[in-house]
Amino acid sequence: MKFWQYIHDKLQQQQKVFVLTVIENFGSSPGRKGFKMLIAEDGFIYGSVGGGIMEFALVEEAKELLKQDNSPPFIKKQIHKGNIKDGSGMICSGEQTVAFHCLNKHDISVVESLITCLKNGTKGTLSLTPNTFDFSTAQISAQFEYQINNKEDWFFKEHIGFKETLYIVGGGHVGVAVSELFVKLGFYVVVFDNRENLNTLENNQTAHKKLVIDYNDIENHIEVSSSSYVAIMTNKYTDDKLVLSKLIHHNYGFLGVLGSKAKLHIMWEVLQNEGVTRTQLEKVHAPIGLSIKSETPEEIAVSIAAQVIQVKNKIKS
Repeated sequence: MKFWQYIHDKLQQQQKVFVLTVIENFGSSPGRKGFKMLIAEDGFIYGSVGGGIMEFALVEEAKELLKQDNSPPFIKKQIHKGNIKDGSGMICSGEQTVAFHCLNKHDISVVESLITCLKNGTKGTLSLTPNTFDFSTAQISAQFEYQINNKEDWFFKEHIGFKETLYIVGGGHVGVAVSELFVKLGFYVVVFDNRENLNTLENNQTAHKKLVIDYNDIENHIEVSSSSYVAIMTNKYTDDKLVLSKLIHHNYGFLGVLGSKAKLHIMWEVLQNEGVTRTQLEKVHAPIGLSIKSETPEEIAVSIAAQVIQVKNKIKS
């Protein structure tokens, strides 16, 4: 969001802005698909396409192009293998292709549409070609779609908007810390609690949505989807069990419960006596989070984030 807001501000100031976007990468390239950087006429720079001497050279090139009246879009391939043709000066053995688009005041509406999408939690597609820098509410199923035939024939599409949603069931201190971290990680964050006038819920300034609900209705508030991630952390055992019993029959991208091993052992026994199968219980991450002896809410949030990223990126533990 901040990236696009900076671009919007510069365009409103009648400045031209170069947007550099990594549209392809291989191997150990420091820049990954979707990495972006802006370079404005006044020298303001934000974002990154990989860093190092390679990025410095691309920035300097953009600065020189900003001095010209007309700078059509183009792509530039960077090979990170030392002093070779198309070499970036880096030696990490990867490759990346960066698209250059120069935006001006005529592109303000495109950027505004994109910002509105992010603010509202909706979804759309950013489309880059040798002739266009555009945004639409059409959606693509993958995070990226692209094809590069040559320097004059290529396209890159990127899913814009929150692809994953984290549902936090429990608006206490840990919920606040988890909200703050996951918003930074690009998740759409929704927090639920069943307590009215809860101080920590009311003061949670980072969650995108906060709701006071009856936990008996929790199923109606969480989308059953592989892009839904659920972290249960209510203030008492009975509510944890209630919420889990309502959700365990559905398939989410992630389902976890905060609590001690002793508490969870008892919960598992009770749930099995109520008909929940061992197979269903095995898909629940409990205790939630990687085992790093976390104690503070912030440390617990880090452990949960690490585990969710591990699951999202399909990394075997």
